[in-house]
Amino acid sequence: MLLLIAAALRALALGGLLLCVVFVAAGAQSLAEGTSAPLGRGAVESNALVIEGESPADVFGLGRSVVVRGTVKHGVVAFGGDVVVEGRVEGDVATLGGSIIQREGSYIGGDVWVVGGAYHHGKTAPGRRPESATFMFAGYEEELRRLAREPTTLLTPSLTPAALGLRVLSILFWFIISLALTAATPGAISRAAARLQLTSLRVAVIGLVGAGVMGFGVPALLRVLPPVVGVFVFAMALLLLLVAYLFGRVAIHAATGRWLQRLLLSEKHRSESVALLLGVAFWTVILTLPYVWLLAVGALVVTSLGLALTARYRLGWKPPAKV
Repeated sequence: MLLLIAAALRALALGGLLLCVVFVAAGAQSLAEGTSAPLGRGAVESNALVIEGESPADVFGLGRSVVVRGTVKHGVVAFGGDVVVEGRVEGDVATLGGSIIQREGSYIGGDVWVVGGAYHHGKTAPGRRPESATFMFAGYEEELRRLAREPTTLLTPSLTPAALGLRVLSILFWFIISLALTAATPGAISRAAARLQLTSLRVAVIGLVGAGVMGFGVPALLRVLPPVVGVFVFAMALLLLLVAYLFGRVAIHAATGRWLQRLLLSEKHRSESVALLLGVAFWTVILTLPYVWLLAVGALVVTSLGLALTARYRLGWKPPAKV
C-alpha cells in the first residue's frame, strides 16, 4: 500500500505540474481578455441589487451584483456578481465569481471572502474591525461569474479550443498516473481489472455502500466526535477516497482498454500501454459529454471505492480450499 501511495503521489505531482502550466497560461489569457477594472462610483450594473436604507437580514445577490449604500445588519453574499460597499455592513461580505469593492468611508464589520475576484478598497485603510480577516482566492473570475449566473453550463461543457486542450492534457495526466500505478503494482491492477469484469455487480454494490458510509456516516461522526479526533477521521476518509479513486480509475482504464483492444486491434498490436491509453481516452470523452459526465463521475467514484474495498478478495470470493 505504501508503494501504491508513493507511486500515485509521484505521478500526481508530475501530471499536476503539467496541468498547472496550462492553467497558468489559460488564466493569464483570461485575465488579459476578460478582467475588468473596479466599478466607478457612479457605475452600477443595470440589474444590480441596490440597498438604500436599512436591511435587518442577510442580503443575497443571485446572478447579479449588490450595492450597499445604506446599512445591512447582517451579511452580504453575491453569486456571479460584485459587492460594492458604500455604506455599512455589520456582518461578513462574500462573493463567488466577482470582486468586493469597498469605498472610502464605508465599513465592513465581519470577514471578507472573495473567490475568483479581488478585494479593492480605497487608498486609506478601509473601515474594518481589527479582528476581522480577509480570504481571497483570485483567478478565473469570468468563468466563475458565468457559472454562477448560468449554472446549467456546468452540465453542458463547452467545446472551445481551450477546453479541448485541457481534455488532451487530462488524457496525458491520467495516462501518466495509469502507467506509474501499473508499473508499481502490476498484479493489483490486473486483478482489479479482472475482478471488475467478472464480479462488476458485487463491486458496484459494495462501492455504493462505501460511498453512503463516507457521504453520510463520516459527517455524522464529525458532529459527535471531539475536534481532534474528527480532524483525524476526516483526513483518513479523504485519503481513502483519494487512493481508492486513483487505484480504481486506473483499474477501470485497464479493463476498458483491454475490451477496446479486443474490438479494434489485432492480437499482435495489443499491449498494456495501448490498453491504458485507449481506456484513458475513452473515459475522457465520456466525461466531456453534456449531462452524461455527471453520471459517469458518480459511476467512477462508486466503482473505484468498490474495487479498493474488495482488493484483498479472490476473483470467485470463495475461501481457499483446505488441504
